[in-house]
Amino acid sequence: MSANSFDARSTLQVGDESYEIFRLDKVEGSARLPYSLKVLLENLLRTEDGANITADHIRAVGNWDSQAQPSQEIQFTPARVIMQDFTGVPCVVDLATMREAVKELGGDAAKINPLAPAELVIDHSVIADKFGTDDAFKQNVDLEYGRNKERYQFLRWGQTAFDEFKVVPPGTGIVHQVNIEHLARVVMVREGKAYPDTLVGTDSHTTMVNGLGVLGWGVGGIEAEAAMLGQPVSMLIPRVVGFKLTGELTPGTTATDLVLTITEMLRKHGVVGKFVEFYGEGVAATSLANRATIGNMSPEFGSTAAIFPVDDETLNYLRLTGRSDQQVALVEAYAKQQGLWLDPAAEPDFSEKLELDLSTVVPSIAGPKRPQDRIVLANAAEQFKQDVRNYVDSVDEAGQESFPASDAPAVTDGVPSNPVLVTAPDGSTYELDHGAVTVAAITSCTNTSNPYVMVAAALVAKKAVEKGLTRKPWVKTTLAPGSKVVTDYFEKAGLTPYLDKMGFNLVGYGCTTCIGNSGPLPDEVSQAVNEHDLAVTSVLSGNRNFEGRINPDVKMNYLASPPLVVAYALAGSMKVDITKDALGADTDGNPVFLKDIWPTEAEVNEVVASAIGEDMFSKSYSDVFAGDAQWQALPIPTGNTFEWDAESTYVRKPPYFEGMRMDPAPVENISGARVLAKLGDSVTTDHISPAGAIKADTPAGQYLTEHGVERRDFNSYGSRRGNHEVMIRGTFANIRLRNQIAPGTEGGYTRDFTKEDAPVSFIYDASRHYIEQGTPLVVLAGKEYGSGSSRDWAAKGTALLGVKAVIAESYERIHRSNLIGMGVLPLQFPEGQSAASLGLTGEETFDFTGVTDLNDGTTPRTVKVTTDTGVEFDAVVRIDTPGEADYYRNGGIMQYVLRSLIRK
Repeated sequence: MSANSFDARSTLQVGDESYEIFRLDKVEGSARLPYSLKVLLENLLRTEDGANITADHIRAVGNWDSQAQPSQEIQFTPARVIMQDFTGVPCVVDLATMREAVKELGGDAAKINPLAPAELVIDHSVIADKFGTDDAFKQNVDLEYGRNKERYQFLRWGQTAFDEFKVVPPGTGIVHQVNIEHLARVVMVREGKAYPDTLVGTDSHTTMVNGLGVLGWGVGGIEAEAAMLGQPVSMLIPRVVGFKLTGELTPGTTATDLVLTITEMLRKHGVVGKFVEFYGEGVAATSLANRATIGNMSPEFGSTAAIFPVDDETLNYLRLTGRSDQQVALVEAYAKQQGLWLDPAAEPDFSEKLELDLSTVVPSIAGPKRPQDRIVLANAAEQFKQDVRNYVDSVDEAGQESFPASDAPAVTDGVPSNPVLVTAPDGSTYELDHGAVTVAAITSCTNTSNPYVMVAAALVAKKAVEKGLTRKPWVKTTLAPGSKVVTDYFEKAGLTPYLDKMGFNLVGYGCTTCIGNSGPLPDEVSQAVNEHDLAVTSVLSGNRNFEGRINPDVKMNYLASPPLVVAYALAGSMKVDITKDALGADTDGNPVFLKDIWPTEAEVNEVVASAIGEDMFSKSYSDVFAGDAQWQALPIPTGNTFEWDAESTYVRKPPYFEGMRMDPAPVENISGARVLAKLGDSVTTDHISPAGAIKADTPAGQYLTEHGVERRDFNSYGSRRGNHEVMIRGTFANIRLRNQIAPGTEGGYTRDFTKEDAPVSFIYDASRHYIEQGTPLVVLAGKEYGSGSSRDWAAKGTALLGVKAVIAESYERIHRSNLIGMGVLPLQFPEGQSAASLGLTGEETFDFTGVTDLNDGTTPRTVKVTTDTGVEFDAVVRIDTPGEADYYRNGGIMQYVLRSLIRK
């Protein structure tokens, strides 16, 4: 029960139903607040307990100073938790392990149970192994079940063992699309109360639901576990950036072009740790699908959330997607009562403001390795010619290749060229060169949830087929929608045959290419790429294009709208200027240009209006948790504690609670630490966390081989997140990681200073030697350390490798928080300083003093760092809230929660 200090408790009548609500207008100053802070304010009013959440916290939000730097901590209690299976499996593993730990400490195992609704969507496991055939989907699903049976049995056990935990089975859709189409409530109703739907999710693109007016963001699995167990999220009242939209998109531009423009603008502006909120006349002209696309890419901006207020467009979408009349009426009544309804003319109090005239947006792509690196489509070919030089190792000043010596060097317009003749399985031949588009994927939550861009892609395919065009033979083409509704409206519109003819056959309902599950390239393509070191490319309608993420054979990756993905499959190369060059020839031999097959806005709208209806959503989601016959046939163990299989290579009991006592040991200073990795700028969680394919000659591959797993059954790192032994071995093992203390290497290598002459070694092997010697480890890094996905294993793996501290120039929010959650101390170099400016080579030993000040209940602003070479500086302690300090003192967030639950 709320302490109700502001007499805010009231009732709201909607039709025949009456709901308890907490009125925002009872708090002075609430009317001027941005939408997102009004949601936080209601959260505090409803959960005020006089201890963790007090009247002073509520007043602090009401009196929010938009220009102040964040300093006031509040406790945010999300209404629900959403997970995908890669991050969800370790969450359930940890919960299962916590049940055993509670029993060992004399507590009640049943206390480890979600206290808020928790929903998991299995969407990250399907791999696009098979493509371009009518039965590709069935083959990929069969392979998925074969590889993941142990994990799926474990999740089915979790669904029966834990209350308030539901699983959406494989082959259904992508978590964020399922969220906006079905799971999101916008206004929650529980125990007679109505309040804003809020959430945290174990995937950074949880922010897609911001497009519906639902406040939520991605967190690491360890934070999500705490939220499930009733722990509020400790946060500072953020700065809120107002992003004003005016005008309307011009014909020929898409939501993807818009979101890439916004991403570029906000990355340049700087919004890490801030909320972004969209307002102005242009919001009303922005479809819900486009809002969701924008919200989805909040992590690419760097913001915590990117939200739109509720309006008629929100209600229309809720009706379309099959929400009940009562729910739609409640959303409208609640939003209007609480001042959460969009006023296009309003100018709320914002910390900072930006503005974009939608009519200025032009067709764009982004790449070759970061989402914020937008390229105007008309300049893409020329930009590629500049960028490819960074990916071809041996190129002289004239642009000629000097390696391999056996190949005749070639140059085309000053662009590196190394044409290779490839023989296809049918005996035909073609030439492969740098810039070849080897993957063209319509994939990911960002765009497959948007019917306008999906229909546009299908219409491009239709017009291309009618002209007699086909994809180039070296292009792997895949279609992986975010829900079955997409294939339903393709079928109803008669567009599926054209996509199939182009090779964009359905490969699965899941993330696939965007998370690295692109599957292998055809053997002859892969062989040519690797033997001749070709810098080939991928084009995908995703949100992530980081190095080494999409496919191990592909060096350069580009984000593009679904219709442009189809166009690049036709062009076959990034060297082609698709705005001017012909994509191919029609049946009469006439050149066909992009403008000839690009659909008009009216054509797209006509298909959307005629082919998509409420009945499709109601049918697709009528029994969404039941699963197909394969899912239902999986045998599951029983009991409220899990029966661990000692032989399992997928699900193993982790060591987080071994030797744990009820009272945490005092925090200690760190002495004699060695550097495990010295890294540059923009090292992402993709570089740190195990992801993608497992290679046989790596520590993880060797472990699986030793445990009798055949190479063909290695599966991906993501699918094995429930096995800490695999994941430790894959941490810092990304093929594109460059560890500066092991110059000349790429991948998971370091120097092992426990050995004479400090030889180059696998990071995992060196860490074992350091742990055997009792030597703590440290990571040195540059700017934006830990940007990208909210991968909890980036922090878990770091901790289990023996790293006690990280010193970076700056952090991305989620990873910094996750490091604390695993008991790793995040430190920051002094302003303007770096490892390079301080002369650090990574060969030093480090001492950290002042850490023990945390034992006094306070958090020191800095700690003293000294090295054996005489370098000395004060590192800034990036434990930003008292709540984070409590987690660190307990050795991590899971230990803190466990102790708290036992003491209740």
